[in-house]
Amino acid sequence: MVESRIAIHHSRLLLLCVALLLAAPVDAQQYPAKPIRFVIAQAPGGQNDVQARIIGQKLAEALGQPMVYDNRPGAGGQIGFELLAQTPPDGYTIAMGSISTLAVIPMMPRKPRYDPLRDFAPVTLVTTSPYVVTTHPSVPARSIKQLVALAKAQPGAIAYATAGSATGIHLTTELFMMTAGISMVHVPYKGGAPATTDLLAGQVAVMFYNVITAVPHVRTGRLRALAVTTARRSPALPAAPTVAESGYPGFESNSWQGIVTRAGTPGPIVARLNSEAVKVLQLPEVRNPIVSQGNDIAASSPEAFLAYIHSEMEKWSKVIQTAGVKNE
Repeated sequence: MVESRIAIHHSRLLLLCVALLLAAPVDAQQYPAKPIRFVIAQAPGGQNDVQARIIGQKLAEALGQPMVYDNRPGAGGQIGFELLAQTPPDGYTIAMGSISTLAVIPMMPRKPRYDPLRDFAPVTLVTTSPYVVTTHPSVPARSIKQLVALAKAQPGAIAYATAGSATGIHLTTELFMMTAGISMVHVPYKGGAPATTDLLAGQVAVMFYNVITAVPHVRTGRLRALAVTTARRSPALPAAPTVAESGYPGFESNSWQGIVTRAGTPGPIVARLNSEAVKVLQLPEVRNPIVSQGNDIAASSPEAFLAYIHSEMEKWSKVIQTAGVKNE
């Protein structure tokens, strides 16, 4: 089952790469001639929203047209991307995607009404950042090794929180449990705020947090950081080792964001969007606030971002199948 789905996605990847190379010639200098809509599949104030507005302001200046922000939260980001899938392929609608909307949700048993490889044209990867393995201070574990030992001594007794099922945080926790050979109880919440409230109160013991949310609570001692999930340590939490350093070589999971537009958008327009976005991401007034939140700038070519989306879909499809994760 997994192999056949991966083979289908390999075929789609090949077709999309050919389309990027063979797109009909278009005079990119004529683009854009009107405002661009930036769809943000999240409520105002979230990480994707903040990044999109920082980038969008300078991207609008570079393109010489206003940027119209369109927040479409709901269904874990599916509403915004279902909207993008229905827009004309002309480069006048772009969206900020994430690991959840572009790699996890599309591989779940109950499919969304879009397919990232069929419906979207990647523009550029924007950022990557770690998840932070955090515990409430009452948990008698000060390292990943101790957490694993505790979970093995009490199988199914430790509760971990997420901001909802079928999210990057959820799948990363499942991957960690599979890697470490442990079992913890999933407590999905309807958003990060209620999950944080219960974790800070000690109602749940563990949460794999986005770094921007975790850092303030770790610094005040209200949470304990055991490790980060990226291949390298995070400058935001330099004392926290990686999961790989903690005894699980090769373990890696990134939270990430990237810009996409509608599939079928002429290649020169995608190239123009990519060129300007990559330049914008290097500007100090864009780079500094994003990096200060614990993110790494990860600007890429459309082709490299397409390959990355595909590899992430393969990775999380295997975790979903092995762990038996279902949409809730």
